[in-house]
Amino acid sequence: MRRIAGFDKKPEEESGIDLTPMLDVVFIMLIFFIVTASFIKESGLEVNRPDASQAQKQEKKNIVVRIGPKGDIWINRRRIDVRNVQANIERLHAESPGGAVVIQADEDSTNDKLVIVMDAARAAGVFNVSIAAQ
Repeated sequence: MRRIAGFDKKPEEESGIDLTPMLDVVFIMLIFFIVTASFIKESGLEVNRPDASQAQKQEKKNIVVRIGPKGDIWINRRRIDVRNVQANIERLHAESPGGAVVIQADEDSTNDKLVIVMDAARAAGVFNVSIAAQ
């Protein structure tokens, strides 16, 4: 058999790993985790809640009212005047009638703001009022 010069060599194979399928899988996983992640609606105020021995976790969509250490009241990341608490609770309760009002009062806050928020919730027609604890 006669060999022609230059044609008897095998072409050099490219050595390396094709990363395209791996990047596709990572991208699809990223989209999956972003879509399935549960986003929790938190108010814009961080409070230090006191500990409680009889605390129970609430699972329904609740109206969260936060009371800061200086007595400021927050609902849905907005600072609310004391006179507008009842109207805001009524509006949010109309959007999700099965939920309760959960009050997250800072341990340095005073009881008068807590009582005002509880009274406003009951005046708004919500009788399931809870106080959040750690």
